[in-house]
Amino acid sequence: MQPQILPSRAALVDRIALQFEYGQNLIVLLGTSGLGKSYLLETFITDKYNDFNKAFVQVTAQMTDIQLMSELLEQSFNAPLIDHSLSLSENFYQLLQQQACGPCLWVLDNARHLSEELQVELELLAKNSPSTLYIMLAAQSKLAFAAAINIHLEPLNQGESKQLMRWYFSDLPYDEDPVYQAFIVAAQGNPNLLLSWQATEHIADVVVKDKVSWRLHLLILMLIILFLIIGLLYKSDMTQWWQQYYQQAEPEVLTTAISVKQIQQPLAIASDNSVIAASPNLPASIVELQTAHNDVPAIMQSLTAKQTIPSSKNTPSVEPKVLATQPHSNISAQVESKILTGNAWYLQQPDTNTVIQLLAITQQQVSAEFISQHKLQKVAHTYQTKRNNKTWWVVTVGSFTDMNAAKLAMSALSAEVKINKPFYKKISKIKQEIVLVDQ
Repeated sequence: MQPQILPSRAALVDRIALQFEYGQNLIVLLGTSGLGKSYLLETFITDKYNDFNKAFVQVTAQMTDIQLMSELLEQSFNAPLIDHSLSLSENFYQLLQQQACGPCLWVLDNARHLSEELQVELELLAKNSPSTLYIMLAAQSKLAFAAAINIHLEPLNQGESKQLMRWYFSDLPYDEDPVYQAFIVAAQGNPNLLLSWQATEHIADVVVKDKVSWRLHLLILMLIILFLIIGLLYKSDMTQWWQQYYQQAEPEVLTTAISVKQIQQPLAIASDNSVIAASPNLPASIVELQTAHNDVPAIMQSLTAKQTIPSSKNTPSVEPKVLATQPHSNISAQVESKILTGNAWYLQQPDTNTVIQLLAITQQQVSAEFISQHKLQKVAHTYQTKRNNKTWWVVTVGSFTDMNAAKLAMSALSAEVKINKPFYKKISKIKQEIVLVDQ
């Protein structure tokens, strides 16, 4: 028997004992099946009235009145001689004259199987017994007793329901788990239903239907392969054509290029306009300058400027000092933050942050399709854990330091995502689940 008892049940045991002390000798405990009437009777007979002679009988449909009478009297008296021709009350009075048994406590479970004659005998003994005799019965419905006190056994509240399950199950989900919450509400405080919890059967599974036929996928794949083959053939033909074209074509010779020696030599020798005119390779601008002023240094300076200006435009400006001053730690931190995914991303987050769990699934492909279907690639993260010897993939969004920000993000989710009943979860709890993968 479980050594612990819930607070509401302990209070009910004290209330029943108080009713006996107030002078009520016959009490009936009423309650539907599974509320724990038998457990309460065992607790009462164990914890209360330790100086009484106690008798506990589990009544069944196959038990006769003589067998029940024998059970009660043998547990109350020392080696009694029972006359089966007499009733329960007559045997009790006769044995009480032969030996003093002291105060007695009789507890009968499943009292609905009692016959009408035994109910009359029990009520008669509770009312007229010469010694102290307390009788307590448990039944699902009201019995035909005229002077009995009926006490109804109420269902457990949600707090005591979770406390009872924690006594019997060591691997319960978190309180925020929607499947676990739905099970607690559906059990309606019935201990028998609460103790029937099986974690492997209460799993939310998302089934993604195949919207496109496999034949369409095969047709698309064949078309892609066909286009690739055509592209490769076209590329090889064009390559051969361009090679033949370049081999047949003659290279063009640029005759407009003028070397520096060709410019300096005529300018140094010439003393009048006739020398410049005799040089057909010089540009017209140089001829005009020489004709007007015959300023050789100015001409050279203008040519040098024309040669340096295009190079300054084509050469990109490089600032090595700016790159050198940038901290290496910031660059590595940015690269590392982009690379971190999966469990490593969660381990980097602060323990006090909060995320929104959207989905927990045992199929990695389904979690990826879920993220793609709802376009959550930029905001969603997935971590891997183990539960009940199975690998789970859990999809979350966000990492909020403030609960108000998490609530705003929850309200911004689409209606299709909210169908799976997302809920908040601490990073510290996620890190505990991630540790299970390495064990």
